[in-house]
Amino acid sequence: MAAGFFISRTVGIVAIVLAVGAVATIIALSVVYAQEKNKHTGSGTDDTTTTATPTATAAPNTTGTATTTADPSKPWNQWRLPTTLMPDYYEVTLQPFLTPDVNNMYLFKGNSSVVFVCMQDTDLIIIHSNKLNYTMQGSFHVSLEAVNGGTEQPAISSTWLQTTTQYLVVQLNHPLRKGQRYRLFSIFTGELADDLAGFYRSEYVDESGAKKVVATTQMQAADARKAFPCFDEPAMKANFTVTLIHPSDHSAISNMPVESTQQQMIDGKSWNVTVFQTTPKMSTYLLAFIVSQFNYVQNDSENVLIRIWGRPKAIAEGQGNYALQVTGPILNFFERHYNTAYPLPKSDQVGLPDFNAGAMENWGLVTYRENSLLFDNAYSSIGNKERVVTVIAHELAHQWFGNLVTLRWWNDLWLNEGFASYVEYLGADSAEPSWDIKDLMVLNEVYTVMATDALTTSHPLTFREDEINTPAQISEVFDSIAYSKGASVLRMLSDFISEDVFKKGLQSYLHTFAYGNTVYTDLWVHLQEAVMKSNVSLPSSISNIMDRWTLQMGFPVVTVNTLDGTVTQNHFLLNRSSVVERPSVFDYTWIVPITWMTDKASGKRYWLTTSSETNNDFKVSRPSWLLLNLNVSGYFRVNYNLENWEQLLTQLSTNHQVIPVINRAQIIDDAFNLARAKYINVTVALRTTQFLSKETAYMPWEAALNNLHYFQLMFDRSEVFGVMTKYIQKQVMPLFNHYKNITNNWDTIPSGLMNQYNEINAISTACSYGIPECQQLATNYFRQWKDNVTHNPIAPNLRSAIYCSIVATGGEEAWNFIWDRFKEATVVSEADKLRTALSCSPHPWILNRYLQYTLDPNKIRKQDATATINSIASNVVGQPLAWDFIRGNWRTIFGQYGGGSFSFSRLILSVTQRFSTEFELEQLMQFKADNQDIGFGSGTRALEQALERTRANIEWVKENKKTVLAWFQGETAAS
Repeated sequence: MAAGFFISRTVGIVAIVLAVGAVATIIALSVVYAQEKNKHTGSGTDDTTTTATPTATAAPNTTGTATTTADPSKPWNQWRLPTTLMPDYYEVTLQPFLTPDVNNMYLFKGNSSVVFVCMQDTDLIIIHSNKLNYTMQGSFHVSLEAVNGGTEQPAISSTWLQTTTQYLVVQLNHPLRKGQRYRLFSIFTGELADDLAGFYRSEYVDESGAKKVVATTQMQAADARKAFPCFDEPAMKANFTVTLIHPSDHSAISNMPVESTQQQMIDGKSWNVTVFQTTPKMSTYLLAFIVSQFNYVQNDSENVLIRIWGRPKAIAEGQGNYALQVTGPILNFFERHYNTAYPLPKSDQVGLPDFNAGAMENWGLVTYRENSLLFDNAYSSIGNKERVVTVIAHELAHQWFGNLVTLRWWNDLWLNEGFASYVEYLGADSAEPSWDIKDLMVLNEVYTVMATDALTTSHPLTFREDEINTPAQISEVFDSIAYSKGASVLRMLSDFISEDVFKKGLQSYLHTFAYGNTVYTDLWVHLQEAVMKSNVSLPSSISNIMDRWTLQMGFPVVTVNTLDGTVTQNHFLLNRSSVVERPSVFDYTWIVPITWMTDKASGKRYWLTTSSETNNDFKVSRPSWLLLNLNVSGYFRVNYNLENWEQLLTQLSTNHQVIPVINRAQIIDDAFNLARAKYINVTVALRTTQFLSKETAYMPWEAALNNLHYFQLMFDRSEVFGVMTKYIQKQVMPLFNHYKNITNNWDTIPSGLMNQYNEINAISTACSYGIPECQQLATNYFRQWKDNVTHNPIAPNLRSAIYCSIVATGGEEAWNFIWDRFKEATVVSEADKLRTALSCSPHPWILNRYLQYTLDPNKIRKQDATATINSIASNVVGQPLAWDFIRGNWRTIFGQYGGGSFSFSRLILSVTQRFSTEFELEQLMQFKADNQDIGFGSGTRALEQALERTRANIEWVKENKKTVLAWFQGETAAS
């Protein structure tokens, strides 16, 4: 044990032989690691893997890092693993050091053995490894032995690290034999970096001011290989036995419960050796382990142990209680929904101070950003509460769909993430049944993703397997199409076959493929069986219907003429003159399920199966009207002849409540998007907002504000914005007064989720559009708060809007005050509100300084840097500053986060969202050209979409500016 780390039981004998040579190696490793890292500083890459060490000099040409020109035919130069070997089980031991070494580096040490089965004779072992240093065993990185006797293992002739493709390669003298099992053993060291990937470190400062270090993980998509050598592909499922060696005053958790723990003195310090129970068969990307001084709250009244972990202060303040309250009901809901018991004995959920994604569904150990798990009644808004319950539901949905049954490869990611993004609303609804949260899917998923999917640079849900290979390509698949379009088309499918039939097919799919891997068509097969058993009538098979929604990008606009009953469909593009270069075997036609109603009655679902048909039920004459796509259950837009638009507008102005609330939002959203695509005149779209002065429901208001936001982006640098501001003030004032009255002058909280959201809309819109009464309200709150800093008088729901107004109108004094509150905030949802509000300043020098802060992790956490830049870019004053900042610092930002970071696409979208001039288009093209050498990582497609959006914006502004100006002038002339 002198090496300072514990060794798995079955590999102990091998390790004893190696121990003598290993001691000096491990001492030297951190020095070598530091030297290697320094070589790469500033190169834009971070390959810090070394191969030989001072105590184990490699023989020439037997070990090392490959540097020759890549021969693409060699298996180690290909991004996908050969199928010759299949892992069976791993034993992984890791010891993270939570204090820096003499080179000021944080390290972890480890050893790993993997037993694999040879599927066909081969003299090569290729296993993933990234940024790991190996202790040489003799002259090689690894040792090999046959398992179960009866056969001798071939001798190793050479080993090397293929850093480009992130492999450790083992060349053998003779082939491994088909059907035989072998064990590969390695000893290694890695950096416990703060890069939010693989085995990494997260830091926080406790209430006494002491810095605390957490060792934690994020393996998805391709970073388990940064923690230990492994066959790092989702179909390479195996059992894992994890052992963590950690300081005795820290706790260790992993996917499974603790099997045993023992205390041990190592190098004069007390360490615990904690062994976890062996996992079921699972993918590497779902493995997780955490060493921390976190505390937890728990509930073991059910048959599954539920624990919510976080910083001790946060847990002591009760910030884990809401998550604990909803987790049990959500798990129970999914057990019923899937007709399958939760597959593991416990469910740990951990809020981490530093975390790149929103959350990660590691099996039995789900990790979250703090703001997605922790909730504080005194600080957190209803939006924070919704965030917590929906993210928990999303991650718990994956415990079956994704974890128990896993997609074979990342090209089908949309089914995994789209499914969870759909059923998260069902799970959240089971925990908060009074919220009507399922309705929000239309605004949050359907309409949000349609903005992207209406571009020629969109892409189909399903990629061919050979299109997705590199880690950067895999990261790029995690986009809004996968999540939100995936959710939208699955919601549509569930609607037209019925939720009960959908559940039956889903349950059969999960029972058939438990602990295995699938492709998306496997789900269609099981849904088809359920449809046939239930005698559901469809115009074609599930596969035929759904292929049109998954294999071609985009969606249709269904146009109906109520004068003659003709119904047509066309590929909806925001810029109708743009050229669609991606071919489709379906020629961009869909099989469309259409629900409908008139002012008299609702009709039976109608299927549009060709590009143009006639349906006599759709013939309607005034004063009657026709409305298609009830509750927006279908993933398409609807256009009408002008006569029908007029009848709908008349109905809205006389009695808007005759039309269902979701469809009031739909009329607005479809009209604005049809106007952008030049199907209807922009004035028809603007007229859909006239009834809002009498509307108090959230969804229509939210749809209107989202669409008017585009007008704001296009016009807030022109004279249009002056009269637009007057119009919005006129429309929102009745809503502002409505909430002022029902909340007793902002003292009480309205009932229900939607009602609270619309109160926030009323305040936010009134303040940001300069209504004096609202800005005075914010100023009064600011004065009260300054007088008593320890007592914040602003209700949590209103804080985002009021904080922004304080910063926007209060100058440097207000900015500094909010910055001080941000620095001392202990509740992350409060810190997020303050951090975002700081971007509301109208002063360029303040915003430029704030942009610089995003490069300093002591001021703005790395995980929040891109979100902060996005907030600054949403400010009309900050947008050009953020654009200049991105252009000037792209190499630094790209180097800091690596091409795989999920946030690049959002960053590019945010800084370019106002672009609507030829000059801005030229700048964007220049930016693309200037950075072609380092690239754009997961933002590559977003950059193409930004170029396409900018061209469409240029054209739209040219064509509509005068008309829009005249309409707003007409509407505000009398006021």
